[in-house]
Amino acid sequence: MSDFTSNFWPLFISAITLLGIFGCALLLWITAKVKVVSTSGDNTSGHVWDGNLREMNNPLPRWWVWLFVITIVFSLFYLVAYPGLGSYKGKLGWTEVNQYEKEVATANKALEPMYAKFTAMKVEDLAKNPDAKAIGERLFMNNCSQCHGSDARGSKGFPNLTDHDWIHGGSPEQINETITNGRIGMMPPMAAMVGSADDVKNVANYVLSLSGSMHDSGRAGLGKAKFAACAACHGPEGKGNQEIGAPNLTDNIWLHGAGEAAIIKRINEGKVNQMPTWKDKFTPAQIHVLTAYVWGLSNESGK
Repeated sequence: MSDFTSNFWPLFISAITLLGIFGCALLLWITAKVKVVSTSGDNTSGHVWDGNLREMNNPLPRWWVWLFVITIVFSLFYLVAYPGLGSYKGKLGWTEVNQYEKEVATANKALEPMYAKFTAMKVEDLAKNPDAKAIGERLFMNNCSQCHGSDARGSKGFPNLTDHDWIHGGSPEQINETITNGRIGMMPPMAAMVGSADDVKNVANYVLSLSGSMHDSGRAGLGKAKFAACAACHGPEGKGNQEIGAPNLTDNIWLHGAGEAAIIKRINEGKVNQMPTWKDKFTPAQIHVLTAYVWGLSNESGK
């Protein structure tokens, strides 16, 4: 109910809810008072089907009526105790957030003995532990795969976690920091600093040349000098800077699309990417296990 912008909707919902409850009570009272007069004198409504099937005019069983009454009374007590009337919070102060947090805390406490043995292990060793890998995989699939994919290979705008191309660093410590605090990657629009539209196109071709991608060599030569505007973050050789999350432009791995048009768009428009922080959802022990799983994705034998 926190997203209501005026008092109208809470009042509207409260009115609809209470009218529905009292309407049911009124309907029950009316049906108890109104009795169809039998014209045949045999306590039937006079309706006959299939020759001899008659509709009786008996009142509802008393136990059935009391069930309806109890339901109505219960609903009123429920609405006093729990939120259900617009923005009214209820006397018991129950919220779904508090309920969720209690359940998570209970589950985490029950799992503490299992995680205790993992906490004492180094990430490199933990990545090889079958039990830890299974838990890490579940954590990843339930929370990270929506962006990075079930195979962790990412997609446009979401990094591949199975290679060795790390924007903020791929050491266990750096991965742990990324999961714990999240990341915000921001490239400002650079067109004004680069120059004209032609200059932007030249720089885009120079960037393509750094990774050996298909490019216009003439334009790339002209764009080299203008690349100085980008070198503050990406470095004079375009190898990036993990300290500030500036991607390496020489490895032919393109997070937001490859080719001249995609690079021109990034220079003109910039880009803001955000990975959320997970420290509020995961315990340090869970982050440790998830770190080991993610680190192991790109450090399996043979990779």
